[in-house]
Amino acid sequence: MNILISNDDGINAEGIKILAQEISKIANTYVVAPDSPRSASGHAITLHKPILINDEFIAENVEAYSTSGTPADCVKVGIESILKDIEIDLVLSGINNGPNLGTDVIYSGTVAAAIEGLVEGKPSIALSCDSSKVSSDEYREAAKYTGNIDGSTDSLMLEGNLDKLNGNILNVNFPTGEKKGVRITKLGRRVYNNVMDDRQSIRGQRYVWMGGDLEDIKQDKDSDIFAV
Repeated sequence: MNILISNDDGINAEGIKILAQEISKIANTYVVAPDSPRSASGHAITLHKPILINDEFIAENVEAYSTSGTPADCVKVGIESILKDIEIDLVLSGINNGPNLGTDVIYSGTVAAAIEGLVEGKPSIALSCDSSKVSSDEYREAAKYTGNIDGSTDSLMLEGNLDKLNGNILNVNFPTGEKKGVRITKLGRRVYNNVMDDRQSIRGQRYVWMGGDLEDIKQDKDSDIFAV
């Protein structure tokens, strides 16, 4: 089995390294990821400048590359150029540092990489941990669950049943703490109180810092946000 892994946190993120190391125990593993963080990049692709490609080392038995492009670029270039002679069976994106829940998936580079896998005709799964600062142990637990490394859980990789995704992607969020099981959900709503901090540089250039806090709104009980 040939698995392509990408992300939006960049090639040096701990989440993608741990995922690649764990998945390489059970499959031929290839990594094509951005050379620096591209969080909230959505499904942008690069058309007006070249995409640079560099060889990288993540672990033994993992063939890895970084690119100057977006997460969607990485999957597209990975399948159609870098790994064009390899039949990729599955695309994994992550493991993301932080959740991708509700309407935030519109902005997510993690989810976009999985969607690009779907565009390329590959079963695809986006993986995220529901924490603002994910620990190594949390990444490792999520990685093992993804591939059912130790045989103690159901496998998200759906070994032998990847066709059951049937034109969809899986967007998986791992809760912190004790896991109570798996629930198939719908997208909830994420609403922010945005703050636009309008400033001017010493050279007179106007600029803005954008931020905001998440509103606490009632979620449907069958939503991903409620479940997590």
